[in-house]
Amino acid sequence: MDYEGKVAVVTGGAGGIGRGLVHALLARGAHVVVADVEDSALGAAVAECTPLGAVRGVLTDVADPDSVVALAEDVYDREGRCDLLFANAGVTSGGGGLPWEQEINDWRWCFSVNVFGVAATVLTFLPRMLEAGSPGDIVATSSGDGGVAPVPYASVYAASKAAVSCFIEAVAHQLRKVAAPVDAHVFYPGGGLLDTGLWTAARNRPPELERVRPRPPAPGTTFAEFKAQLEAAGLPATVVDLDRLGAKVLDDLDDGRYILGPDVDRFGNLLHARADAIAHGDLPPTLLH
Repeated sequence: MDYEGKVAVVTGGAGGIGRGLVHALLARGAHVVVADVEDSALGAAVAECTPLGAVRGVLTDVADPDSVVALAEDVYDREGRCDLLFANAGVTSGGGGLPWEQEINDWRWCFSVNVFGVAATVLTFLPRMLEAGSPGDIVATSSGDGGVAPVPYASVYAASKAAVSCFIEAVAHQLRKVAAPVDAHVFYPGGGLLDTGLWTAARNRPPELERVRPRPPAPGTTFAEFKAQLEAAGLPATVVDLDRLGAKVLDDLDDGRYILGPDVDRFGNLLHARADAIAHGDLPPTLLH
């Protein structure tokens, strides 16, 4: 793909994986609109990225459909089109612990961003992209945690990412069925430990969706704690270069792949084991096995 002059919109683009995507797009000459819910982070990201290319920011809360519509209207008013859409914004559930220790507000918050946010982004931008009739791509950030197999200690987050994978796969099939000029793709970040804003996502949690029964954070809920736990157990704890991860996504797009990301190969054996268990009526293995 020739990214020069293409218009890309990245939700959750002010930090972490989103900023890695922004860096990769700017490096290839794209004009990038960074959408993020955190005003200070958005301003800092745009200031840092401005020397790298054409970039601007739009304050956006993907959990609010009206905010997403406002983003699309702003993009189409100012840039006139959207060629590449990255539905990347995401949060954890913030509950932690066992599945039955999570609260309804943990579900509401996580799904409002990870599921309804992705849905609102696609439902708002895709019809406009199709109406334009130009080639384009939609990329939704899922996770191996749920998108590939459940994670017992991150049940709500994994459930949200399973929903993203299922939805985008349906979108991709329908786009191909009607021979649309736009393709849809699912992105599974990986390659090691991801030091992103997910670890501190609670800073943007709405007051009305706070937990009813507050409790101290469980051990391992910060990035430093989780990394230390892996190292103590003798497990790999390599931290991913998020700029290289962003570049990998664009490389995979250039290769025409539906599934994007560095860990696709290692998912195969687990998926075969899950299929075998399901065929025998057994409880399938999780991502932690």
